Formats: sequence, C-alpha cells, structure tokens
Amino acid sequence: MLNEQGFDLWADGFDVSVQSSEEANAYPFAGYKDVLNAVYRTVHTKGVARVLDIGFGTGVLTQRLYDESYEIYGVDFSSRMIEIAQAKMPCAHLYQYDFSEGLPPALDGLQFDFIISTYALHHLSDPQKVTFLELLRDHLAKDGRILIGDVAFESRNLLEACQRQAGEGWDSDEIYIVHDELASYYPDGDLCFQAFSHCAGVIELGPRVTR
Repeated sequence: MLNEQGFDLWADGFDVSVQSSEEANAYPFAGYKDVLNAVYRTVHTKGVARVLDIGFGTGVLTQRLYDESYEIYGVDFSSRMIEIAQAKMPCAHLYQYDFSEGLPPALDGLQFDFIISTYALHHLSDPQKVTFLELLRDHLAKDGRILIGDVAFESRNLLEACQRQAGEGWDSDEIYIVHDELASYYPDGDLCFQAFSHCAGVIELGPRVTR
C-alpha cells in the first residue's frame, strides 16, 4: 500500500532534470510525483486489474503495479526503454510502436480495466488526442478508466501564464492539454480533470455511455 510519503519514484538512472524541476516546483515537471501517485492510487482501487500503459518509458510507475501482480501491457516507441522496462518486468507484455499511429495489432480485441499514460500525449494535436482517446475507449472493459497525466492546464489563460513565467525554457514543440478546449469534444462532460500543480494534471475518461 501507498504510505504517507508516497512511493519512491526516483529509480536509479531516472532523469535528474525531471527530479530537479519537480523539486523546484518549476515547469515542466512541477507536480510530477503527485500526478504519478494519483494515477497509481486510482488503479490501486481495483485489486486485480489488466493495465495498458502508453509511453511507459523505463517503467517507473508501471513496475510498481507489476510488482503488485497487476497484469501489465505497454506500448513505447523506444526499443531501449522497452529493454530497460522488460528487465524490470519480465512477464509484462511490452510492444514497440508509435502510438501516433494507433495501437499495435497485438492488442486487437483486448480490453483493459485501466489505460494509463504519463507525460506522453503532448506529442499529439487535440484532434489526434481525441481520435486516440476514442480508440482507447474501444479497449476499455466495463467500468474501465483512461487516466492521462501530463503537463496540463484548466484553461488557455493558465497555460499562457505558465508560458510567460517559463520564458525561454518553454517548449513550443509540445501540444499541452488544455482541459477547457479538449473537453469541447466531450459536451456531455465525460472528460474530467484534476490539477496537481500550476502545470500538471490528470484527465480521466470512462467508457462510452449510451444515452
């Protein structure tokens, strides 16, 4: 179980720049640990679950779930990341694939209790995000949840304030989540958002509901 300090996210070899940014409460990784903890806690509400992690990297988050006997599937673009993560999770089902192209054929027909992704979807435009989220919804089990943690903002004004504060450190190549704008694709209020810092949050989406 998660203790009061949260679980240790800082595995050997983890990017020092991420840790420095998080500890300084600075863009882009302010709130990083809280985002991962929030995703972990939500998944942990279900004792036995099949989890798909999109862009799992070295498995910092997913390994915790794997070690607790969750059934882990993952997709990542980097063969090196897969090599590192597979060594930590030898029985996990990990696939090298560019998720901007969708999901690997090996996942066809599979459903998941949780589909998670942390700090990966900012490479997609909003229309691409929606297309991908709808694809992920096709793979949700009944009562399943999609959890996306990333650099994210409630509104465009908050994003622009962060951009001004970051100055030359702002990465203009990334397409960050702005909840007000992404939620416009979900007029029934299906897309929820929780902020964990001035530049980080988690969006949550469940299965389609027939109304």
